[in-house]
Amino acid sequence: MADSPPSPQKLDSEHKHNGAGAHEIPLVLEAPAAVLEEGSLDPVYEAKAKVLNKAIQDIGMGKYQWQLFIVIGFGWASDNLWPIVTSLIFTPVKNEFHPTRAPFLTLAQNIGLLVGAVFWGFGCDIFGRRWAFNLTIGVTAVFGLIAAGSPNFAAIAVFAALWSVGVGGNLPVDSAIFLEFLPGSHQYLLTILSIDWALAQVFATLIAWPLLGNLTCQETEKNCTKSKNMGWRYFMLAMGGVAMLMFFLRFVCFTIYESPKFLMGKGKDAEAVKVVHEVARRNGKTSTLTLEDLQLCDQLAAPFSVPQQSHATAAIKRNLQKIDNKHVKALFATKKLAFSTSLITLIWAFIGLGFPLYNAFLPFIQATRGADFGDGSTYLTYRNSLIIAVLGIPGCLLGGFLVEYPRLGRKGTLSLSTVLTGVFLFCSTTALNSNALLGWNCAYNFMSNIMYAVLYSYTPEIFPTKDRGTGNAITASANRIFGIMAPIIAMFANLQTSAPVYVSGALFIAAGVLVLILPFESRGKASM
Repeated sequence: MADSPPSPQKLDSEHKHNGAGAHEIPLVLEAPAAVLEEGSLDPVYEAKAKVLNKAIQDIGMGKYQWQLFIVIGFGWASDNLWPIVTSLIFTPVKNEFHPTRAPFLTLAQNIGLLVGAVFWGFGCDIFGRRWAFNLTIGVTAVFGLIAAGSPNFAAIAVFAALWSVGVGGNLPVDSAIFLEFLPGSHQYLLTILSIDWALAQVFATLIAWPLLGNLTCQETEKNCTKSKNMGWRYFMLAMGGVAMLMFFLRFVCFTIYESPKFLMGKGKDAEAVKVVHEVARRNGKTSTLTLEDLQLCDQLAAPFSVPQQSHATAAIKRNLQKIDNKHVKALFATKKLAFSTSLITLIWAFIGLGFPLYNAFLPFIQATRGADFGDGSTYLTYRNSLIIAVLGIPGCLLGGFLVEYPRLGRKGTLSLSTVLTGVFLFCSTTALNSNALLGWNCAYNFMSNIMYAVLYSYTPEIFPTKDRGTGNAITASANRIFGIMAPIIAMFANLQTSAPVYVSGALFIAAGVLVLILPFESRGKASM
């Protein structure tokens, strides 16, 4: 017989004991009055979500979650893989089509990423996590494959925007569905997923080496025809094929259950309970969750609120609540909190501009510098790119270790890695031979991977729990918008110089200095 649900008072006591934070174990069901004090749009939904969290925690980490961890990694890999694809094909596409504004290719990609993040972020609350989970990679695969047949620059730019719409939804959708099936005790796995980013860069470089290195026109060729420049098209077919394989493994070989929270939000409590029990069965366990446990939440909230709304409009309202004006105001409620919110947003904006501005033209910089050094631009360019990519893997792992080191913590690690990223970009302009350039670029990639690993974990920790969604939305929007500005700035820069590198380096250093004056250090403390 299922255990009876604990009283609200007992659960509230457990909540205070566990503390709140980005890595808290969400086991609690707070009293409805407390929920209402937080300004919740739908206290019944909030209460039932806490019950489902506890049920997942009781099941624990098992076979289903580990399988999900693997297929979720496809989304993390795609998020880094496709911007790298755009970067790698930039030079051969420019050589073949001779566009007057080559950076439009990167601009089209960044617009697609922004549209994708907004569309899939809202969409998965309307038509479900399950379909969005599969369709994001499916959309990327289809348009990536079609792009291989692009007859002109306008076509490849349009297809880059379209495949990026799929890519832009990977992290919002995948992180949501992963966390909704993940026990609170294993939420650190969301950080570990960053290693798929580095592996994606290694994979893309390995495939690009023989195709782009041997089957595309070189910078010095004046008559670059399609027949001489098929390498980038073969590369697109390979990347699109890999994305299609990922889609097949997700859609056919892995059974993804609809999120219990989504089902509950649509008023399908019985189906939500059924999914929890199915996950438990897949893990070789049983769950004590019953339909009555969820129905009790309706009774608890009845004196304080209207009955739960379960239609699509209510789902949209719950998502819009993340950017509700009162939640934005809450992030600026005190001088200290306002300073912190403004500063972390500015840091995300600087990095959002500096990172794509440099990376979009990294192959171009390497190729032209290699030619200046007399080393050529075929073998060494891709050999060096592979070495640089491999160095990113230990960077992700080291970042996870340094944030817990007492004398550094989150702020120290983030500041140091961000400043050194900028310093190494500056240093790359002093290289007098290809080996020196390789060394500086290796150092840059190593540090930038540490930077991102810390940034993605530190940012949500410094926002108040009830306003964390709004805070994350503000910083992510700043990052994407400034990412769109990067190729626009590049259009008016002299790309025959190191101007993009100097601008990027200055932005990273400025961001690293700003980190030092952030008012909150979250290491060893529960978030607000």
